[in-house]
Order: sequence, then C-alpha cells, then structure tokens
Amino acid sequence: MDFVNIKINDVELKVPKGTTILEAAKEINVNIPTLCHLNLEGFGIVNQVSSCRVCMVEAVGRPTLVTACSELVYEGLEVRTDSLKAINARRMAVELLLSNHPKDCLVCPKNLDCDLQKLAGDLGVREIRFEGQMMQYEKDESSYSIVKDPNKCVMCRRCETMCNDVQTCNILSAVNRGFDVFVGPAFNMDMADSSCTFCGQCVAVCPTAALTEVNYTRKVWQSLADEDIHTVVQVAPAIRVAIGEEFGMDPGEISTGKLAAALRKMGFDGVFDTDFGADLTIMEEASELVHRIKHGGTLPMLTSCCPAWVKFFEHQFPDMLDIPSTCKSPQIMFGTIAKTYYAEKMKLDPKKIQVISIMPCVAKKAEAARSELTKDDSNNVDVVITTREFATMLKEAGIDFANLEDSDFDHMLGESTGASIIFGATGGVIEAATRTAYEWITGETLESVDFHALRGIEGLREASVQVGDITLNIGIAHGLGNARKLLEDIRSGKSKFHAIEIMACPGGCIGGGGQPYHHGDMSIIEKRREAIYKEDAGKVKRKSHENQEVLKLYEEYLGKPYGKKAHELLHTHYEPKEKI
Repeated sequence: MDFVNIKINDVELKVPKGTTILEAAKEINVNIPTLCHLNLEGFGIVNQVSSCRVCMVEAVGRPTLVTACSELVYEGLEVRTDSLKAINARRMAVELLLSNHPKDCLVCPKNLDCDLQKLAGDLGVREIRFEGQMMQYEKDESSYSIVKDPNKCVMCRRCETMCNDVQTCNILSAVNRGFDVFVGPAFNMDMADSSCTFCGQCVAVCPTAALTEVNYTRKVWQSLADEDIHTVVQVAPAIRVAIGEEFGMDPGEISTGKLAAALRKMGFDGVFDTDFGADLTIMEEASELVHRIKHGGTLPMLTSCCPAWVKFFEHQFPDMLDIPSTCKSPQIMFGTIAKTYYAEKMKLDPKKIQVISIMPCVAKKAEAARSELTKDDSNNVDVVITTREFATMLKEAGIDFANLEDSDFDHMLGESTGASIIFGATGGVIEAATRTAYEWITGETLESVDFHALRGIEGLREASVQVGDITLNIGIAHGLGNARKLLEDIRSGKSKFHAIEIMACPGGCIGGGGQPYHHGDMSIIEKRREAIYKEDAGKVKRKSHENQEVLKLYEEYLGKPYGKKAHELLHTHYEPKEKI
C-alpha cells in the first residue's frame, strides 16, 4: 500500500494514498462538519455527491476551497480546516440552506434530531441573513408508512444513495431543476403509487424531516384512554436491544424486562411479546419447509417475515410468487391470534380489542393495512408505532425507562424461546427454522442449537447444514440490493439453495428504518446483533417447538401445524404489483 505525507492544521501524518481529507482528519480527531456525506461501510458505499458544501476546507496554495469528503490527499498536501476562509464558507453554506428551509423547528418531527439544526448550532448560525422566495410543495402523506415533505429537502441525496445503490429500488431521484429541485419519486408521484417498499432506510439516513415515518402515537393514546377498548400490545425482538439508546443506555443493552414494565405503566391491558408470534411462525414455516422438501415442493423457499422485502418481491420479481413462504409475519400472526383465540379465552368482543405493535420497521405500518392480511374486513393489527415513536411516548408519560425494575410479559401469548429472539438479526429466522426442522426431519434431539455458519454481518452469505441424510443449503441476504442478486440467481436457475432468508434492512430488524438513528455507524448495529444472540444464549428453551404456550394454542385451537385451521388463519398469498 502506498502512503503519502500530508499536514492538517500543522499536524504531520502519513495516510494511505486514496484517502479523502475527511478520513485523514478523523485520524487526528479533527472534526470537519458534513451533511450530504454518508459512509455505509457495511455495503462498501460512500455517498460523495459533495452537494452541500458544508465540509469546505483550505488546501494551502490552491486558489479555491475544496470539499473534504471527496478530495483525495496527495504527497505534500497541506490542509487548514480552521482558517477564517474555510469557517466562513461552511457557515455560508448552512445559512443558504436555512434560507430556503421552513422555520418550524419547534414542531418538526426531527426537532433535536436534525443534522441541519445541529450544524447551525455548531457553526454559530444565530440569524437568517438571507430572506427570499421559498419552495412551497404539498406534503405527501399518501402512504401508511412514510411522509415526504419536499420543502425540507436539502438535496444531500443520502436517501437516493440508500434507495438506489443499497436497496436497488430506484424510487428516488432529483425532481425539477435549479431552485425548485428536491429528491422524490419520478414526476413527484405519490409514494403510495410508486414501487416503494417502505423499508424506511431513506428515513433512517435523511438529515432533516424531508422523510419521516407516519406518526400514530396519538391513536395509541386515544385507545389507552378509551375504557371500552381492550388494548393489547406486542413488542418485536429487535426493540429490546435498541430502545435504551433513546434514554442514554449503551447500544445493545438488553431491556426486555423494562419494556414489559413500561408498557404496563402506560396502561395496556395485555402486555405481550412478538416473540410468541415468531415461535408460532417457525412452527408453520418449518412445517412448510419440511413439507416442500419431502413432497417435491417449490425450492428454494424464501422466508416472508419482512414486509418490505415482500413488497420488493411483488414489484420486482412478480413472476416468482410461488417461491416465498405463505406464512404471515409474526406481527400479523400475533394479531390474528389475539383477535380469535385470545378473544375467546378472555371472553372479549374482537371488535373491542385494539392490537398495537411496537416495531423496528416503518414497513410494518403498511403491512398491517394489507387486504391479504385482514380478517372479515378488520385489521388484525390496528396500529403500528416504531421504536422511536414508542420512546417519544415514554418521554411524554415521564417514565424513567432506564431505571425501571424488570417485569415479565403476560401469559397466554407472552412466552418465548431463544429461537424467536434471534428473528431480530439477519440470519436469525432461518436459524430458528433450522433448529425446529432438524428435529422434525431426523426425529433426534438437537443438542447444539448454535448454527454459527448462518450468522454474520456480510450482506450475502451461504451455508450448508447437515440434517440427517439431507445437506440443507441455505442462503442469507440483508439489504434489498443483495436480495436482488439472490433472486436473479434463482430466476436464472443458478441457485442451489433449499431455503433463503431475506431481510430488507442492514443487519436485519436491528437496523430497521424505525430504530433509533445510527447515522451509518455499523458498530451500533453490530452491538445490537451481539445482544440478540446473548439473550438467545441465556434462554432455557431455544427451539420454537418447545414454547409451551404455542403448543397449547395448537392443542386447544389450531390443531396441527400446517393444518387446515392454521392455513386459514396464519397463511396468505401475494399478488404481482406494477413496477413504477
């Protein structure tokens, strides 16, 4: 590797050739502000559009300032990040952005979490010196998941990088030109009419409130206040390793018991764990996999727990709809059972039950409203809020989350195994299914349940697991760009897999679009992943078919796994959708 000698603010250092000034400055803890820059190291992608001009620095001897995020170092380069010329240029760039930005910070969804707001504070911008014409566009609130406000777009194009380069959905691009330009779907069509999967990764990287999730917290408060409504809440496995970040806890700190305690304090009538739904999903999904293998069914079978990936599949690969599992997601399975089995056991009118989900994902909001997943024209899940929305509600209620004493989830729909917990990480669903499928195929007890070959953070992975006389070939992808590669191999006949797990978001649900903002720091996702497996390892029961409450559900209500009633309540179908 070739190295070059440079100097930054009088500090001499040697860095690899090809390094940017921004990267070199970080090595000596020199902070250069950025806005459009986005380093997705886990995907080998760096957004270097250099559009915001916030990272301007002085290269001594050159007539103009340069952008630190894209300018490569060279032998003898001398950089000043602290010169008056550089500081004034950065401040001017922010002031010009603010001149065409709504002045509604106090009521903005990203208030105190906005990169532009923070930049203005860090750079000492205390007044708007440039007043003039401003963009006036209507908000797009057409979808159940994402709100697009073009007036707050700063053309950083981070969402475009995520949507087009990482997720390969190609929904977002520049609309209009000059002063009126912003990023959105072609012809500024409504998000609901596009091929958007609602994965929310654009929301996760947007520095302002140009893209935010649809907020349903008011609906939850209204349900809790209505004495005629029986409120049932479920919490996804990925929440427990991320929610603490909103309250000063370290990434990956496990807060399962605190979640149950907080929900009970808020006044929910039934406090349950989506992990129960995950164990139930494995009972059906593992049964389906075994049935396909034994009876010559379509292979590979693709897991279908992730609604963003399902919608991606419907738009992008509509000719292959016989491949995904027909199982509903854990969220929907739980809601279905809550409004049938649970309602009967508790002697409740299903119409008086409100099922509220706390999810790491904004696509779950749209999933809950899908016609294929409703029953008798009624949603099985009524309201979905994200981890971030839930944290806001806790703060509104004045609940000291970090110091709550641990509590347990309610029984009947609250028991979980380690297999259900690992649903939150990439590779977890297929590992959970393998634990159960192994015992059902071989009739033997699986002593070591840790399939380390299925774990990791690489975007594309494959592994072989010996299950009796069968070598089970498994493919895993997270990020829709990686999913596309796997699906194209299946379409071309190159795939040798029996089963494939796909998750739309980086790292799986732990990196979901509704999780606390990680700002592209993959180490945060890694800490959440480690915590997921730590909780799994601490469980006495680590196979879904050992969940006694799930077994009782089959005994009392569903009959056998993959049977007639289970199919009626827990399985679905998918329809091809237009690619726009």
